[in-house]
Amino acid sequence: MPAPHRLALKRVYAPVSPGDGRRVLVERLWPRGLRKEAARVDLWLKEVAPSDALRRWFHEAPAARWPAFRDRYREELRGGAVAAPLAELRGLAERGPVTLLFAARDEAHNSAVVLKAVLEEEPG
Repeated sequence: MPAPHRLALKRVYAPVSPGDGRRVLVERLWPRGLRKEAARVDLWLKEVAPSDALRRWFHEAPAARWPAFRDRYREELRGGAVAAPLAELRGLAERGPVTLLFAARDEAHNSAVVLKAVLEEEPG
């Protein structure tokens, strides 16, 4: 049986720490104002981020749309187009710690929170 997923969440703007393991950016767009060298991103998986339309819709009213956003994003993650990147993330987590990096200021209500839950719930 594979090792349990070892996933953490962190804002991409937060300082790098030794326990981060593989640092994977899970945003469709590069974070505003952040130099690539400073981010220390090991892998950028744009494909697992919410679609542009869903991201824009959620951004208009995040507090009111959070429950619906979670459901819609989970639906997107069930699509075949993201199967390979999700499998890659699961594989990385089985081999060691992985930190999912996100840009949102709200650390509790963002796409990385949903992505982490999906990775931990569903088998590969």
